[in-house]
Amino acid sequence: MKTNLLIVVVAALALGVGVLLQSNRPSAGLPETISPALDFSFPDIHGQQQPVSQWQGKILVINFWATWCPPCLKEIPEFIQLQQAYQAKNLQFVGIAIEDRQPVADYMQGMNFNYPVLVAGDAGSSLSRQLGNIIGAVPFTVIVNPEGQIIHRQPGEFSKEQFLQIVQPLLLGK
Repeated sequence: MKTNLLIVVVAALALGVGVLLQSNRPSAGLPETISPALDFSFPDIHGQQQPVSQWQGKILVINFWATWCPPCLKEIPEFIQLQQAYQAKNLQFVGIAIEDRQPVADYMQGMNFNYPVLVAGDAGSSLSRQLGNIIGAVPFTVIVNPEGQIIHRQPGEFSKEQFLQIVQPLLLGK
């Protein structure tokens, strides 16, 4: 029992340190040039390949998530609301599920998604690492400006307040 508690405490501390390191990286707030990693394509739940290039020139909110992740599921209804509120202002959410198609399709039946969800499995985890998810957090969200530059990485939950603070200046530029 004590061993299990110790393992949980050490894991929680490691995650906390990783989140702090990720958010305090010197490049976290600086735009980066578009990376080859942003040239990806994954299938949607119907098996149709969806290349990220179709959203070129938009403010992209790329969210890596899974149905087995409670914080991920907590974010989704808010993301649906934000997509509705800001889609006319050149904003596009894209969900990338890091698991198999069937659990994603089952979950989506109960939700009213208004943004694309791509099913990437392990390749999605690999892409999230390429985009800066050094701790392997889920959820993990990346904000890309219309010029294709990553302007923010968010390991863990992404609140509406954080979203507005980061994305609002981009919306005003339109």
